[in-house]
Amino acid sequence: MGEQEALRKIITTLAVKNEEIQNFIYSLKQMLQNVEDNTARVQEDLEGEFQSLYVLLDELKDGMVTKIKQERASRTYELQTQLAACTKALESSEELLETANQTLQTANNHDFIEAAKQIKDSVTMAPAFRLSLKAKVSDNMSHLMVDFAQERRLLQALAFLPVPSTPEIDLAESLVADNCVTLAWRMPDEDSKIDHYVLEYRRTNFEGPPRAKEDQPWMVVEGIKGTEYTLAGLKFDMKYMNFRVRACNKAVAGEFSEPVTLETRAFTFKLDASTCHQNLRVEELSVEWDATGGKVQDVKAREKDGKGRTASPANSPARVVQSPKRMSSGRGGRDRFTAESYTVLGDTLIDGDDHYWEVKYDRDSKAFGVGVAYRSLGKFDQLGKTSASWCLHLNNWLQVSFSAKHANKAKVLDVPVPDCIGVYCNFHEGFLSFYNARTKQLLHTFKARFTQPVLPAFMVWCGSFHVTVGLQVPSAVKCLQKRNSTASSSSSLP
Repeated sequence: MGEQEALRKIITTLAVKNEEIQNFIYSLKQMLQNVEDNTARVQEDLEGEFQSLYVLLDELKDGMVTKIKQERASRTYELQTQLAACTKALESSEELLETANQTLQTANNHDFIEAAKQIKDSVTMAPAFRLSLKAKVSDNMSHLMVDFAQERRLLQALAFLPVPSTPEIDLAESLVADNCVTLAWRMPDEDSKIDHYVLEYRRTNFEGPPRAKEDQPWMVVEGIKGTEYTLAGLKFDMKYMNFRVRACNKAVAGEFSEPVTLETRAFTFKLDASTCHQNLRVEELSVEWDATGGKVQDVKAREKDGKGRTASPANSPARVVQSPKRMSSGRGGRDRFTAESYTVLGDTLIDGDDHYWEVKYDRDSKAFGVGVAYRSLGKFDQLGKTSASWCLHLNNWLQVSFSAKHANKAKVLDVPVPDCIGVYCNFHEGFLSFYNARTKQLLHTFKARFTQPVLPAFMVWCGSFHVTVGLQVPSAVKCLQKRNSTASSSSSLP
């Protein structure tokens, strides 16, 4: 039995090895075929390039020969015209000369005087005395000669295109700001053959040098003509981005540059569907008020639970999958918001630095609010009605009003109501500012002393909204906040 088992292992090993050899043979055959195909392709391309060069040379030759022929025709015409005029003048002059000789032999004095006068008048008007004896054009054609010595050297230097050098990314000239990344690079040596560059980037949460394998794929930007490129309108939902670039000439692409990692710090969070009001339907970062409440959710909860217990606002299941890393940030075990507190909170605490996010709401919403709240906010508490929350509130029902609310105090805002609001929160300095997300107009600023971490907070009644996260603090907002921090805001609630 032992020998049979050993033989079986040998057979298995041989079979595996045979399969490997067969695969390698197939690979070699495929490479041989590729060599033939690629040879035919590059040879065809080479012949095409030379043919286009021949055509160009023929066209240049035809143009230059035509120029020479035109110059010959023009000069021939001028010289022939001048020759004809001179010949005619010479004939006329010879006739006058003969007439003058005959007149000298005239014996009659009266006839001589009359004839001499006629000859004098004829000489005065003779073409021979009004004719220029200088050729109008030159017979020198040396200005049409060519010297192709330089072009000949260029042609003799023709060679196959070299592989472009590897670019070097210049981190000092690269910039991450306003959810844009400007990447700059340079070539180690000047290369006039480079046609364009290819930039690749991917998102990652790994801080160190780029790894060979990542969950996120490389995104490709082709056809870049310069040595700088700006990626605009990015959403920074991961902490870092990897970048690499390579140069391409007409025929071949060079090696990618050494990848670099840039930090893309931005505030990201999800909406805590497990504690939101039953009348709010949460899908990712979108929320819609649902008059049916949690009835459908309760049925699904019982079906999923299988225990037959009655679902309640306290034990209704989350309507979106929560990130395990964020679960601890929310109010674990708290009741859902209920009654008229149509509230949903973010799942990530703010306890430092400055953060920014935007929310776009449906203008037909009867009521909408956005701000921040302590996680101790009561389940019956409406945003801005207690000292645990700060918000901007829009009321479109019965009477339209736009106001800033905190601790049950409200300040009516005399500004146009935007459909997209940017929220800036600086925890340490106690600033909570609201902006028109499109124009960056400051709408209102709360100056507060936060005694505990806060959460992004939203409310909506008979309407909907969508939150955009992964945004950096815009440069315009930073500039306004710097000025705001040097003076107390006149628009702050007491």
